[in-house]
Amino acid sequence: MLQETPLRSAAAGVPGEGKRPHAARPFLFLSDLHLSAAIPRTVAAFEHFIQVTANQADSVFILGDLFEYWIGDDMLAEPFAAHMAALMHTLSERGIALYIMHGNRDFLLGKRFMKAAGAIWLPDPIAITAFGTRVVLAHGDALCTADHGYQWFRRLARNRFAQMLFLAWPFRWRQGLAERMRSKSEAGRTRPASPRYDVTRKGVEALFMKTGTTWMIHGHTHRPARHQETGGTRWVLPDWDLDHGERRGGYLRVDAEGFRALPLD
Repeated sequence: MLQETPLRSAAAGVPGEGKRPHAARPFLFLSDLHLSAAIPRTVAAFEHFIQVTANQADSVFILGDLFEYWIGDDMLAEPFAAHMAALMHTLSERGIALYIMHGNRDFLLGKRFMKAAGAIWLPDPIAITAFGTRVVLAHGDALCTADHGYQWFRRLARNRFAQMLFLAWPFRWRQGLAERMRSKSEAGRTRPASPRYDVTRKGVEALFMKTGTTWMIHGHTHRPARHQETGGTRWVLPDWDLDHGERRGGYLRVDAEGFRALPLD
């Protein structure tokens, strides 16, 4: 569902007041970190981002797939998840707003997690105003309209009743299913990339038209680039992986000077 929401400026201190952020403090956008204890170098890079890089920001936006998987907020009982939530909570303690959107791996992030992380949940998609420019934010998976099987699964997975049934399972059952799905996904990475798994022109144009925007930021596809589309400009965020092969990662900085894709420190 599309919403347009005045963002909480860290300077304002009150959610929804919609005061303009200080021009010297940018918005930082990232996605697809796929954090887990199995990727320590990537986790260390995220810790550095939160503790150091984000100090310059008014707000940090994580547009989905923060975790490799999230099977319910009872994961907060696990040391790794609890540590990540506590780490992110330090942003609000420093007056930096944190916004988190669901991805295709962590759509079960709930109210308990958002509170533990000091985060504000973002609907997907959502149109915001950043330094005078209207921008639509999305995870990106809903734009992959040629993958009909996945779109069916996405609708099922976002169904509240289906989520309640899944969350009623014992934790170890949910974890076992998530691990099997993760292994299947990892095996699929060795196959050549297919256009079916990328966003479609139809999906992108429809979102531009629906929101009346000419700027878009999303992740999901792991194909970072700036695309000039018929309806406007589309920025794709990079995924993060510093543990397997070539180092990947980065974020998008938006401020009074415009949009800039930046590498990790």
